[in-house]
Amino acid sequence: MNILSIETSCDETACAVVENGTKCLASTIATSKELHESTGGIVPEIAARKQLEFIVPVIDKTLKDYCAAAGKTRQEAIESIDSIAVTAGPGLIGSLLIGVEAAKALAVAWNKPLIPVNHLVGHIYANFLTENTEETLPIQFPCVVLIVSGGHTDLVLMKGHGDFEFIGSTLDDAAGEAFDKTARLLGLSKYLGGAELSKLAETAVQPQPSFLPRPMLDKDNYDFSFSGLKTSVKRIIESGIYSTEHVAYEFEEAVVDVLVTKTIKATKEYGAKTILLGGGVSANKKLRNRMQAAGESIGVYVRIPSLKLCTDNAIYIASAAYFINTPKKIEEVTADPSLTIMSNFGNNGN
Repeated sequence: MNILSIETSCDETACAVVENGTKCLASTIATSKELHESTGGIVPEIAARKQLEFIVPVIDKTLKDYCAAAGKTRQEAIESIDSIAVTAGPGLIGSLLIGVEAAKALAVAWNKPLIPVNHLVGHIYANFLTENTEETLPIQFPCVVLIVSGGHTDLVLMKGHGDFEFIGSTLDDAAGEAFDKTARLLGLSKYLGGAELSKLAETAVQPQPSFLPRPMLDKDNYDFSFSGLKTSVKRIIESGIYSTEHVAYEFEEAVVDVLVTKTIKATKEYGAKTILLGGGVSANKKLRNRMQAAGESIGVYVRIPSLKLCTDNAIYIASAAYFINTPKKIEEVTADPSLTIMSNFGNNGN
C-alpha cells in the first residue's frame, strides 16, 4: 500500500510517498527557518504564507522523485497511490489549513481515500520506518512512549496500533521550549537554540556538582514541569557563580534526568516491553544515550528514530496513516490546532 502524505503543521512544508508504512519511496521538505531566525521566532502569518508558496512545488517534486525511483510515468505513479494522508493538527492553524486543503484537493482529483493524522502520533511512528536500518529487534507492545518536542512533552502507553492510554504531560513549558528559552538566557540563538545549548554543554570541563532542581521527580505521577527550572537558571546566570557552559551542562543534565527517570518508572509500572522516543528533542545526544542505557539496565528494548526522522517530516505521517488507517469523508477532515495526543483518529482516540 502506497500513501502520499502531507505535513504542514508549523514551518516545514513536507510531502512523502511511503510503502506499507515502513519504506520511504520519496520525500521532500521545504522550510522557512531562515525567515524565522531573522525575527527571533515563528510568526504564524509568515509561516502560513511560506506554506502556500511551497506546497505545490513540494508535492510536485515528491511525485517526480517517486516516478524516477519507481520507473513510472506521472499517471502511473498517481494510479499506484492508494491513499492520501495529511497532518490535521496540532499546530499553527494557518499552516495546517494549507496542507489539509491541498490533501483534500488531491483526494478529490485523484479519487483517493483521505486519512487525517495527528502530528503527535506521527512522531511515534517514526520508530516504525526502515530508516532505522541498524535496528534488528521488533517493536513489542505494550510500549511506553515519550514524545518530547518544542511544544509537547507527553508520556503515553501504546497498547497497539491506534490504541493509546495517556500517562502524563507537561503542566507548563515543554522540554524543547525550555531548552530554547534557556538558550536565550545564555545569549545563544534567539530561535531554536536548544541544539546550540547542547553543543555548549559539551564544552564544560570538570562539571560542577548538581546545582539545579529536578522538577516533579518527588511527585507520585508522570507529569512534567520545566518553567521553574528556567527560572532557576535565570537566577544562577544573574549570580555569576558558574560559567555559561557549566550552566548549559547542568540544565541539560536536569532535563534529561527528569525525562529518563519518569519514562523508566512508567515502563516498570505498566510492564512495557519497549520504550519509544519521538519528537525533535529525541535528537538530543545525551537523552538518546541515557535512555538507551537506562532501558538496557532493566532489560527493556529502546527504539529511537534516526536523526532525520526526529524533526517534522511527512514520512512518519504516512506511516501513522498506514498502521492506524482511519480514512474520513472529505467534509469531515478539518484542521484542528488544539488536538492532543489522545485525539488520534484511531480506535480509542476520541
